[in-house]
Amino acid sequence: MATKYVYSFGAGKADGKSTMKDLLGGKGAGLAEMTETGVPVPPGFTITTDVCRYYYANKQKLPKELAAQQKAALEKLQKTSKKGFGDPKNPLLVSVRSGARFSMPGMMDTILNLGINDVVVEGLAQLTNNERFAWDAYRRFIQMYGNVVGGIEKNEFEHILEGQKHRSQVKMDVELSISDLKEIVGNYKKLFEKHVGKPFPQNPLEQLEGARNAVFKSWNNPRAFTYRKLNRISDDLGTAINVQTMVFGNMGTDSGTGVGFTRNPSDGKKEFYGEYLTNAQGEDVVAGIRTPKPITEMGQEMPAVYKQLREITSKLEKHYRDIQDFEFTIEKGVLYMLQTRTGKRTAAAAVKIAVDMVKEKLISKEEALMRVEPEALDQLLHPVIDPKATPKVIAKGLPASPGAATGQVVFNSEDAVKLGESGKPVILVRQETNPDDIHGMNASRGILTARGGMTSHAAVVARGMGKSCVAGCETIRVSEVNKQFNVNGTTVKENDWITIDGSTGRVILGQVPLIEPEISGEFGIFMGWADAIRTLKVRANADIPRDARVARQFGAEGIGLCRTEHMFFAEDRLPFMQEMIVATDVDARRKALQKLLPFQKDDFKGLFKEMQGFQVTIRTLDPPLHEFLPKTREDAEALSQKIGVSVDKIMHATEELHEFNPMLGHRGCRLGITYPEITEMQVKAIISAACELATEKIKVVPEIMIPLVGNVNELKNQKAIVVRTAEETMKEYGVKVQYKVGTMIEVPRAAITSAEIAAEADFFSFGTNDLTQMTLGFSRDDAGRFIKAYIEGKIFQEDPFQTLDQTGVGKLMEWAVTQGRKVKRDLKCGICGEHGGDPASVKFCHRTGLDYVSCSPFRVPIARLAAAQAVVEGKSKKGNTYTQK
Repeated sequence: MATKYVYSFGAGKADGKSTMKDLLGGKGAGLAEMTETGVPVPPGFTITTDVCRYYYANKQKLPKELAAQQKAALEKLQKTSKKGFGDPKNPLLVSVRSGARFSMPGMMDTILNLGINDVVVEGLAQLTNNERFAWDAYRRFIQMYGNVVGGIEKNEFEHILEGQKHRSQVKMDVELSISDLKEIVGNYKKLFEKHVGKPFPQNPLEQLEGARNAVFKSWNNPRAFTYRKLNRISDDLGTAINVQTMVFGNMGTDSGTGVGFTRNPSDGKKEFYGEYLTNAQGEDVVAGIRTPKPITEMGQEMPAVYKQLREITSKLEKHYRDIQDFEFTIEKGVLYMLQTRTGKRTAAAAVKIAVDMVKEKLISKEEALMRVEPEALDQLLHPVIDPKATPKVIAKGLPASPGAATGQVVFNSEDAVKLGESGKPVILVRQETNPDDIHGMNASRGILTARGGMTSHAAVVARGMGKSCVAGCETIRVSEVNKQFNVNGTTVKENDWITIDGSTGRVILGQVPLIEPEISGEFGIFMGWADAIRTLKVRANADIPRDARVARQFGAEGIGLCRTEHMFFAEDRLPFMQEMIVATDVDARRKALQKLLPFQKDDFKGLFKEMQGFQVTIRTLDPPLHEFLPKTREDAEALSQKIGVSVDKIMHATEELHEFNPMLGHRGCRLGITYPEITEMQVKAIISAACELATEKIKVVPEIMIPLVGNVNELKNQKAIVVRTAEETMKEYGVKVQYKVGTMIEVPRAAITSAEIAAEADFFSFGTNDLTQMTLGFSRDDAGRFIKAYIEGKIFQEDPFQTLDQTGVGKLMEWAVTQGRKVKRDLKCGICGEHGGDPASVKFCHRTGLDYVSCSPFRVPIARLAAAQAVVEGKSKKGNTYTQK
C-alpha cells in the first residue's frame, strides 16, 4: 500500500487527527482538529514531515507518489472552495506555510497569495471590485516568493518600495495608489529576472512547486538550525507544509487580521490578549511594519465578529485545556481561524496558568507540573530593578517580556555576539528584529525595538528565551547605520549603558541597581505541589552563609557540597594558607593551620545556622596546593612581607609544587594522606562548630566527605584521622554530636570497587564533574575547544559536562549505587556535580535511586520541579497517569 503523503482538511472534515503531530506537524494537526470541531477554517491540505525527511535523505528529490496525491488534494481543494487554481474569473489563492512538530515562530518561511499572476490579478480586481487590493496582493506575493524561492534579499524589495513611496510622497504602504502598486510589481518582476535569470513564473503549479521545495529547504536555514539547537529540537524531525486557501484581511475597513492568546502570555492573567489591524494581511501584524491595535478595541469596531472570536477561542482553550495562540482573518465581515496552537509563554505566566487551570478544574496537579519546563524557572530568578533606585527614564515601549536587564548597547546581531563572547552584558537595539537575529538575541541580556507589538518577532522569541524585552518603543529613532538612537534630544551610542524593564516597558539611561525577585504567590503553590510528589531531595552547593541563605529561600534541603578551599582564598586568610604551604616541617605547618582554624570554625557555624538542622556535607581540601601560591615574583614579594618568608623560598615552593596534570595530581585525599595535619585542622573546625552550636540547642548534622578516593585504603586512612580528631574535640567540649563520614565517587575505580568502599562509608556523593572527566578522558577546561564540533557533528547529543552521560558515566553510577547498597542497605547516595541542576540529569538520578541531588542555589527550583516530573513520568510509563492532549 502506497504511503499517504498528503492529508486534506476543510468543510468540517479532515483526513488527519490531533494525535498526528509527528506526521502533520503542530500546525497541520491543529488545523485538522479545528476542522473536526466545527471551527471556521479555510480549507487546504498538509504535506507530511515524511516528505521533508525523504527530501533530505535523497538529495532533494521527492517521493514518486507525491505528485499524484498533491494533484488530487488540489482538485479536492478547488471543489471545496468552489474556486479554480489559476482561474482568472474565480481564482483560488493559497498560502504555503511550514509546520514542524514543535512550534518554531518565524524560523522558517511562509508564502502568501500564491496562484496570482498577470492574468489572475486582473480577474481578482474585477471579482472583488477592488483593484488596489488585487495589485497589493500581487506585490506581496512577488516579494515573498522572490525572497523565499529566488533567494533575493528582502532589503532589495524594500528599496524599490521605499523609493516608490518617496516619489509618491507617502509614508504608509496603504497610501500607495493603484498605479504606484502596478509600477512596484513591474520593478519587482525585473528584480526577480535579474537575480534568478528567468522571468517571474506565471504558472500557478510551477509557483506551488517552487514554494513547496523552498519551504522544505528552509528547515535547514541558519536561523531554524540555531533555534532548534537553542531549544533542543532534533534536526531529524523535518517540517510539514500546509497549503491553505487564502482569506484576505486587506479588502477594506470591514476586513482585518490579528493574532492573540486566550490568556496573557507574559504574566498569565486570564484576559483576552492580542492585537489586530484592519485592512491588513497577517504578516503586517507580526512583522512590526505597522503598530497594531489591542484586540479589545475590536469589541467597539467589529462587535459581532469580536463576540464570535471570543466564543471560538474560549471553546478552543477548553478543548485543548491549555492557553492557545491563535491567528485569524476577517474577510468582508466573515471570521476565519487560520491556526491555533499551544501558546508560548514566560515562566511566570506558565506557572500562573498551570495553577489557575487546576483551580478551574481543567487539569490535574500532575498535569500542571508537566506544563512547565524546569529550565524555564530560571526566568523567575532574574533580577528586577531596585524599587529604591531613581532611574532616568528616557522612553517607554511595550512590556513584551518581563524582567530587567542592564548592558551596553549594540545595533546588530554580529556585534551582540562579539561583545557577549567577551563577557560583557549586551542590550540589542533594533528598528525591529527578524528571524535572522536569533543568534544576536541569544547573546544579549535584553532586546529593545522601535517598532512591533506584543506579538512581534522580538516579543515572542524573547519570551521563549527568557530575555527581557521592550518592543514598539516608537519614540526612539534608531539609526542602525550610525549605530545610535535618539530620543527626546538624548543620543545613545554604541557601547553606552542602558537598562530596560520588560515588565513595565521603561527604557532607562545608564546602569540601574537590580535585585533578585522574591518567590511567592502562584510560584509557591506550584512548587509546593512539586515538593509533595517528588521523592528525590534537593540540596545546594554552598560555601558561605550568604549562598546557604539563598539556597534555603529557594527550597534547598541541606548542603550537598561545601568546598572548603573556597574559604581559604579570602584576603584575610590566604596569607596563612600560603604560610602553611611554604612551611618546611610539620610544626610550622601546624602553626599556620592554627591561624586558619578560627576562620574555618566560624564559616561552618554560619552554614550550620543557615541550614537549621538540615545536613551539611563538607568536603575536605581538594585542589592541589600550587593553586594558592603566587604566580609572579612581584606577588611573591608582597607575600614575603606579610608572612616573613623569603621570596626565594616562596618561588621555590611554587616551582616545586608545579604539576604537569593537576587534575590527576597531588590533590584530594592524597593531600590529607601526605599532610594529615590539614585534615585534622578541618575536622577540628567542623566538630568544634557543631559542639558550640549544640550547647546553644541548635541542631547540626555535619557530613565529612573525603574527596578523590579511588582505593578503600585511602578512605580508611582519612576516616581514622576524622574519627580520632572528632572524638578528641568532643571530649574537649564535653559535648557529643552526631556526624557522618563518607566519600565522593569521582574516580572510576571508586565506582567499580564501590562494595569495598561502602564498608567504610556512611554515604556516597557522586562528583560528576571529575567522574565525567576521568571516564571520558576529557579535561573540562580544554574540552570546550572541540565539544562544539562533537555536538554539531552529532558525535554527542549533549555537552557531557552539562547533561550527564547516562550510558557511560551513568552506568558507573548505577553500578556503584547497586553494589554499595548490597553492603549497606541504607547507604545514602547523592550527586554534587554541576549536573545536579540539569533536568535530564536530575531525572536520571531519580531513576537510579539516589537520595538527593545538589546544585547551585539558583538552580534548586529547577531541580525540585525536575524531580517531581520524574515521578509523573514514571507513572506514565506504568500506564498510571493523567491524560493530556
